[in-house]
Amino acid sequence: MSQRLKLRRTVATLIIVASACTAVIVNDAFYQPELAPQQGGGGAKAALESLAVKGRAPKTGYSRDQFGGGWASKRGCDTRNIILARDLKDVKYDNECNVISGTLDDPYTGVTIAFVRGPGTSQAVQIDHVVALSNAWQTGAQQLTPAKREQLANDPLELLASDGAANQQKSDGDAATWLPSNKAFRCQYVARQVAVKKKYALWVTQAEKDAILRVLERCPQQDLPTK
Repeated sequence: MSQRLKLRRTVATLIIVASACTAVIVNDAFYQPELAPQQGGGGAKAALESLAVKGRAPKTGYSRDQFGGGWASKRGCDTRNIILARDLKDVKYDNECNVISGTLDDPYTGVTIAFVRGPGTSQAVQIDHVVALSNAWQTGAQQLTPAKREQLANDPLELLASDGAANQQKSDGDAATWLPSNKAFRCQYVARQVAVKKKYALWVTQAEKDAILRVLERCPQQDLPTK
């Protein structure tokens, strides 16, 4: 077989694999939440009022492993790459369904970030758990089954690609201690936190609820994201 024919077959195979990855990541409705501003019937505020208000439970027993051993996979694509593919533009893949490059319009800072996969560059874009997992643990998740906690940690409703430094700064903070510096995104951000807490029967602290309410005062018609 000539080298040129081998090269053509290799390229064709890579195209087929990349197309399959794209189909799994992009076309699966489960992984396509509505991220645009939502101005509807004020569902976020009503949902917040439906949440229980309690103090934080002790952090005793918390570890990341309580929410599964890392990212789950769906038909060969792990959650991190699925969310990168959802949130980035101009995405390119390798032949193992990994996102190797793309552009993020970071919702937390408003800055545009060029993402390139690699040891020294991948962490520029991280996947944030909108409700920090330790916060979830202290507001009801320790009462969930291990399977339900793993579902929470991999739920696209709970995940956003974001600037790595902003994600690290947030750490395990709730709305009372951390909000995105991009004020235009704060309504959507707290609405997503409320949606996650409602879906998984988590509670809020009084300080957290007050902080969310202050944000929603600027957007009283903010609806909940559903996926």
